[in-house]
Amino acid sequence: MSTKHATVRYTAMRLGVFVGCFFVIWALVYFRVLPAGLGESNLLWVLMLAIVISAPLSFVLLRKQRDAMSAKIVERVDHSKARLDSNRSQEDGLTQ
Repeated sequence: MSTKHATVRYTAMRLGVFVGCFFVIWALVYFRVLPAGLGESNLLWVLMLAIVISAPLSFVLLRKQRDAMSAKIVERVDHSKARLDSNRSQEDGLTQ
């Protein structure tokens, strides 16, 4: 799997899991399988349930994408550290 756009892919898939959970929960509340919120709080109830349910689902279902994203981030950090060390050694050579 390509890691070129790993962060974008993971974020989009995480958002997709949340949206899917939102619509499933909304349908369950609409058909009265799940209780509606109190008064006008129905949307807030559905949003909170979607967040609570989508978080562990994303953790389990998107493991490969999360690992690819973290590998890409580690690669970028290591590259930045190497470049910073290189610049530091060049500065040290000029001041001596």
